[in-house]
Amino acid sequence: MPKSHKPFLGIGAANTVSLFRNALCFVVVGLLFSTQASDYTLAFILTVAIIWMDGLDGFLARSLGESSPVGAVIDILSDRVVEQIYWVSFAVLGWIPLWMPLLVITRGVWVDGLRSFALQKGCTAFGESSMMKSWWGVLLTSSRFSRWTYALTKAVAFAFMILAHQPKGVDNWSLQFSWIPQVAEYSAWIAVIFCVIRGVPVLIESRHYFHHETETDASDAT
Repeated sequence: MPKSHKPFLGIGAANTVSLFRNALCFVVVGLLFSTQASDYTLAFILTVAIIWMDGLDGFLARSLGESSPVGAVIDILSDRVVEQIYWVSFAVLGWIPLWMPLLVITRGVWVDGLRSFALQKGCTAFGESSMMKSWWGVLLTSSRFSRWTYALTKAVAFAFMILAHQPKGVDNWSLQFSWIPQVAEYSAWIAVIFCVIRGVPVLIESRHYFHHETETDASDAT
C-alpha cells in the first residue's frame, strides 16, 4: 500500500500535474499564433511534455496513494480541456474543418454528463466500479488498450499537426520530412473517429441507470 502523505498545495501532486497540463496548453496556443518556426518547435516540445504528464499524473496517484473518485474526475476533466483546446485552436487556425472540434465537444459533453450521473450511483468511468458492464463496453471505453490507443492517436495528431504547419525557417521539420503533413492529417481523422467510437458504449450502457431511475420514481409515486 502506498504511504499516505501531505497533499501538495492541498490538492495532491497528481491533481497538480493535471491542472498544470491545462495551463501549459494556453502557452502552446499562444505560440501557435506566432510566425516564428522556433516558436512552433517550442510548442511541439511543450505538447510532448503535456502528453507525457498525462501518464505522470496517473503514476503519481497510484504511487502516492492519491487515487480517488475525485482524482479520477479531475484527470478526465483535464484530458477533456487539453483535447478541446487543441482541436478548437487547430480549427481557428484553419488547419482542420470546424466539424471536428464541434463533434469532439458534443461527444465530450454527453459522455461526461452521463458519467456524472453514473457517479451519483456509485459507478466510475474506469476501474473496478466502472459503469461499463459489457465486455465490449469495457474494451472500447475503459480498457488499457482503448485508453492508451486513444491517447496515442491524440498525441500523434497534436504533435504532428504543429510540425506540419510550422512557418518556413531553418528548423522547419515539414520541409525536411515531406510525410509529416500526411501523418498529421490521417492521425487527426483517426483520433476524432476513435473519440466518437469510444463514446458510443457510454451512451448505450447508461440506459439502465435511467431505466432504474424511472422504476424508482414510479415506485415512489405508488
